[in-house]
Amino acid sequence: MKDLIEYIAKSLVEHPEDVSVTESGGNRVRIELSVSKDDMGRVIGKGGKVANAIRMLLRVAAERQGKQATLDVAEP
Repeated sequence: MKDLIEYIAKSLVEHPEDVSVTESGGNRVRIELSVSKDDMGRVIGKGGKVANAIRMLLRVAAERQGKQATLDVAEP
């Protein structure tokens, strides 16, 4: 799941080298995404639509593995 979020984030941003994804937890996974300050708008989107779409993809991927997952976008 970490690889999925990293791939999506790097595809969206202008500075893919600044993308950082950390994963923690067992059955309940918490993923934290960190991007550069300039790319925050691209990852969050208008009204949070892009971030919510990424969260939905993450939930589907987690469900396929029998887990639950949450995504947090960290402030730079």
